Amino acid sequence: MNTQWLEFTKQIKAHYQKDFVPLHEPTFTGNELEYVTDCIQTGWVSSVGAYVTRFEEDLAQFAGVRRAVAVMNGTAALHIALKVAGVQANEEVFMPALTFVATANAVSYIGAVPHFVDVSEKTLGLDPQKLEAHILVIGEVKNGQLINKETGRVIRAVVPMHTFGHAVELEELQLICEKYHLVLVEDAAESLGTYYKGKHTGGFGKVSAISFNGNKIITTGGGGAILTDDEELANYAKHITTTAKIPHRWEYEHDVVAFNYRLPNINAALGCAQLEKMPEFIKRKRALTAFYEELVGSLEGVTLFKEPVNTSSNYWLQTLILDDTLERDKVLTFLNNNGVMSRPIWTPMHNLKPFRECPRANLSTIERLNKKIINIPSTPIKEG
Repeated sequence: MNTQWLEFTKQIKAHYQKDFVPLHEPTFTGNELEYVTDCIQTGWVSSVGAYVTRFEEDLAQFAGVRRAVAVMNGTAALHIALKVAGVQANEEVFMPALTFVATANAVSYIGAVPHFVDVSEKTLGLDPQKLEAHILVIGEVKNGQLINKETGRVIRAVVPMHTFGHAVELEELQLICEKYHLVLVEDAAESLGTYYKGKHTGGFGKVSAISFNGNKIITTGGGGAILTDDEELANYAKHITTTAKIPHRWEYEHDVVAFNYRLPNINAALGCAQLEKMPEFIKRKRALTAFYEELVGSLEGVTLFKEPVNTSSNYWLQTLILDDTLERDKVLTFLNNNGVMSRPIWTPMHNLKPFRECPRANLSTIERLNKKIINIPSTPIKEG
């Protein structure tokens, strides 16, 4: 690596004022300590408490949906989102080959089968055009259901994931779902604060899932949420994530096999404080993008990935695209050796042992991009 790359690492460390810069850290500059202390002092630290209700209400308002149901993590949120959307065992679910493993895991929890589709270079997310082209080859509609002619299974849903916080082409995917009798379930784990044509992600599907892991734009430590405009689905999701207990002053009646997925009050308290800071976090994220855009301009063979057209991104993770003159692993080695934590994209799902036999479309784009994309430090630090 040349002196340009060395200067690149020096500028990043100077920007963060650190000798070692992590990929993404939580930022606590608001009422986090006050709210968490209140939970401890009052004793309301578990799955019941005022902060859970407040967090759900504040989150729904922020995301522009009718209901939010808080749960213990983003994977649990997606698991329940798929379940309440009607996905059943031995059905298939379209999803991008580029996603975190939780997307495929959640489908598998139900006993359904991930079906991998290629991504778009414009969004790094599920490509609607490639999806429909694949459907025309392997699918046929019978009795109001899309059937995979090659496996005989019903294809029930489409799960786009908003990669690194960038929105996919949601309207195009909505049309495909309507045309082929599919349910749209958004994996919006990374996209809180991202908008597509002025509407918040997570509000386009029948139901969606968000994550509040420690490395997300806001965190509850561990946590997630189900978003929907369907009151009935929201009520059902809340019921089955709370062990399906029928409300009563003292009796323990449970009417279905369910899950203990509810978010504890102490985590929700953290989330309430973090959500209050969202406008500031987005502002800082976009300022960081401007900083990197100028800095990357001095590097040969590198492009900073920018938000797709018609979107406003939260820029959860800053992303570099390398051209053919650069070897991804050499760049990663240099950056990490010089105190700038950097990571490749997740291993594409079809290359992971549990999912190698799953059905798939042509995945030439992700195969090519796999060795070209890296993420660099993305914590939204306070300017000055």
